[in-house]
Amino acid sequence: MKTRRIGTVDVSAIGLGGMPMSIEGRPDEARSLATLHAALDAGVTLIDTADAYHLLATDVGHNETLIAKALASHPRGPEVLVATKGGHLRPGDGSWTLDGSPEHLRRACEASLGRLGVESIGLYQFHRPDPKVPYEESIGALRDLLDEGKIRQAGISNANPAQIRSANEILGGRLVSVQNQFSPAFRSSEPELELCAELGIAFLPWSPFGGIKNAGELGSSYAPFARIAKAHGVSPQRVCLAWMLAKSPTVVPIPGSSRPETIVDSVAAAELALTPAEVAELDAA
Repeated sequence: MKTRRIGTVDVSAIGLGGMPMSIEGRPDEARSLATLHAALDAGVTLIDTADAYHLLATDVGHNETLIAKALASHPRGPEVLVATKGGHLRPGDGSWTLDGSPEHLRRACEASLGRLGVESIGLYQFHRPDPKVPYEESIGALRDLLDEGKIRQAGISNANPAQIRSANEILGGRLVSVQNQFSPAFRSSEPELELCAELGIAFLPWSPFGGIKNAGELGSSYAPFARIAKAHGVSPQRVCLAWMLAKSPTVVPIPGSSRPETIVDSVAAAELALTPAEVAELDAA
């Protein structure tokens, strides 16, 4: 497996997003564990999760607990960088709410530590800006957790260029990752991707195929991805991830998956070399 760098840690060039295994439509635990183990067998060493990846108000942190169980039962578990997030909440009625207060982020981090069964979280990310809380206060909480050793590295998610620069300054140059939505259908994060490339900060595209409901239609929605996939004898999804990897060495896609076969296909994108002409065609798609 080819690797890329997040802060001080080398990780697989393709990570795994855990959300589909814990929200609406989630599979049974056996299939989720099989998916996680298939990812580890394929060389994945980055798994992204969040305390808000759950279904009911009574199962907060479902995805973190699931991942901890999978890692504990696999010999490659200790090699994995688990990236979790705090600042988003799910009351249990299908809605998403926000709490970016330092008090909440500290409580959330402590709870995540317990569910993951670790003394320090490998990568902790502020999930989404909370308009009710000054951004510098939320990032200040991450700085404090970093200084205390509760987390080993700090990242942010759903941030704009100004917030990226601000977070990096507040963290004393220690911002290691930005996780934003990016896909053929959602390209407005190009400025953030380019800024991360400039600053040497990892950029983690979430929903790289356009979301759970649209992932299977990527090829039919974007003809160039289907054409190039056919030319290489691979899936449009694999081409999509290879395209993202070609955009910058700081890009580390985290496709979500809930089936072993889909994450195995995604991981193979790390070995798919696209020509400059193909990348240009996909950029224009």
